[in-house]
Amino acid sequence: MIIAAIIILVSIIIGLIVYNITIHKKIQKFRNMNQKITNLYVVQDFMNAIGETSTVEDKIKKINDVLIERYEIKYSTIVVFDGAEYKVKASNVDPKHWKALSSLQDVDMFKDSIQSATPKYVTVNNENEKLPYQQMEFGRAKSAIFFPLYIDNVYIGYWIIESGTPHDFDNVDLTVLEVIKSNIVSVLKTVVHQKTLESIVRKDLFTGLYSEEYLYGEGKKVIDQYTISTICMFKITNIQQINKDYSRELGNKVITQISNFVKDDLSEEYVFVRYMGPKFVIAFSGVEANAVADFLNDIKEKLETMQISLTEEEIQTLNLEVNSKKKLGKELTKDVAVPRLNFVISSYYKGTGLEEVLKKLEEYLDNADPTESDITNI
Repeated sequence: MIIAAIIILVSIIIGLIVYNITIHKKIQKFRNMNQKITNLYVVQDFMNAIGETSTVEDKIKKINDVLIERYEIKYSTIVVFDGAEYKVKASNVDPKHWKALSSLQDVDMFKDSIQSATPKYVTVNNENEKLPYQQMEFGRAKSAIFFPLYIDNVYIGYWIIESGTPHDFDNVDLTVLEVIKSNIVSVLKTVVHQKTLESIVRKDLFTGLYSEEYLYGEGKKVIDQYTISTICMFKITNIQQINKDYSRELGNKVITQISNFVKDDLSEEYVFVRYMGPKFVIAFSGVEANAVADFLNDIKEKLETMQISLTEEEIQTLNLEVNSKKKLGKELTKDVAVPRLNFVISSYYKGTGLEEVLKKLEEYLDNADPTESDITNI
């Protein structure tokens, strides 16, 4: 009887162990599945942040907010080297601590982490201690994980998460955090191209208009406030003839007079840039193509009736400049130029490629008959 009872008890214990192992595996599987779902949501949120029409700085702040919300991180800070110095690009830590947070690459405990491209976990054992890298703060963070960030094997900064609880990250799944770090790098790699565009935006010398690059940064931010807009590109088709038959100075004045006229006639909600050479772009934000037809017909008619010439004062000044520099060329006279323009428009939908629309419009104008002077919807 005793032996039978022992056998029964052992069988029950083994059964319970097997059951517990099975339950544990199912729970672990559920956690992994739940984590994967969370990661998918985070990736989706990251993509949404990239697709938004905000600046690079705003995008980075947004992805940091996503991390804090989705993973319930107490403190999260992204620091990026901009070519001259390390700057805090996003953080929910009080700005008074940003100077210390932007100098972690100089802290000995993180140097090995940067060199080996591996995360570094630091913590304290009790509430009375402080993390070694903290300077003027004592109670804010008691544990942290430092992640160096690399783009194509080039070190570009770091991401650090912190908690106010000692040993709070002891059991954290680093593989999940590595995935998050990779997503941060992907976002930074994507927005770096936008940052380049934002940094090379210039105003045109003659017209005072922004250059083409403006359309892909701040300009797109304005345009994408609406679901559908109309993009118009027009070209002064006889500018080369004006430069050749009269003078380049008169050609420059034609460009400035036309751009000033259009600029004064446009609403502030519309984006107007000098695209390239004699080509200009107007983005009618939130307006469909059929609604701009009358406006464009009117403005085209007015522009093509303009008679543009150099003033006597301009002629004298320019002739004196040519003579003083002993340049060869004909003397400027009071010639009159009448511009001829060709317009092409197309619809643009938020979330699609603005550059593709512009490329299509430019190809049409470049391949059109030089004598064409119409408003074409493509």
